[in-house]
Amino acid sequence: MTTLRRSISSLVSAAALALGLTGFAQATPPVNAAAVDPVIASPYLYLGWGSPPSPATVMSATGIKAFTMAFILSDGTCNPKWDGTRALTGGTDAATINAIRAAGGDVIVSFGGWAGNKLGEKCASASALAAAYQKVIDAYQLRAIDVDIENTEFTNPAAQDRVLGALKIIKQNNPGVRTVLTMGTTTSGPDSTGQRLIRQGAALGANVDVWSIMPFDFSNGGDMAAHTTSAAEGLKARLKSAFGLSDDAAYRRMGISSMNGNTDNAGEVVTLANFTTIRAYAQQHHLARLTFWSTNRDRQCGSGTSPDACSGITQQSWAFTKVNAGFTG
Repeated sequence: MTTLRRSISSLVSAAALALGLTGFAQATPPVNAAAVDPVIASPYLYLGWGSPPSPATVMSATGIKAFTMAFILSDGTCNPKWDGTRALTGGTDAATINAIRAAGGDVIVSFGGWAGNKLGEKCASASALAAAYQKVIDAYQLRAIDVDIENTEFTNPAAQDRVLGALKIIKQNNPGVRTVLTMGTTTSGPDSTGQRLIRQGAALGANVDVWSIMPFDFSNGGDMAAHTTSAAEGLKARLKSAFGLSDDAAYRRMGISSMNGNTDNAGEVVTLANFTTIRAYAQQHHLARLTFWSTNRDRQCGSGTSPDACSGITQQSWAFTKVNAGFTG
């Protein structure tokens, strides 16, 4: 869906120092588990590039309590690693999760993204894929996972079905773990590929908790709050049709994964006012999830700053995260 949401293995130990992390310890159980829902409001945090900020600093400045840690990929086989290259435990990613939990927060881990080897394509069966997901759940005692299904994992029907089958198994084996499935969208809702994914989710009994859309990269401009709400209304219609839900029940199984500032398409901008309007819509209808890509970009650019590390618009640092923190579902 977006080149900015690609997965690159470029993190070195210096990044750990920048994040204010000490040691590469195994992740600990979540703290304040009863008080922190990792699904509702959890902006993406990516450690592969984009000068990742200290999560504790962002939490203190904004009130955010959770982050979506991205991305878990295949190492070329049916084995999960961070970006497909970094060890699942014992490294900077684990230390970052420790830091978030030590500050009173929690995480939801995201599988997939635009680039890299996807587990849904490298694992030969739904059961094998579920085992790969389970490995990550067990490593971090997760209470929620996000499958960001993009690129060929999204467009390949067999891969779609493996992902759905694996999520069904995860729910059967881990009733308390919530599952989120995130996909691209048009301004009128999921395209034919996304519609198939939803129908198959119903047909296979995948029991996905939250169906989330990425409402950006539409064109070269326009009112991104209006585009987002129209896309969400289209998703609602598809969920109602596939699952026989009421409006209210459909809204409560929906999520929005926006982007802050400049998107991948020249001229297309999600302003802070847009995102505030999007939050009001999500709050009014009690959506299950509101997030954005990404915390790394939630600050104003300086001279020569990478677009992966800033929003490209005039803003205060962590302004979008602060809006996101005000969403309560």
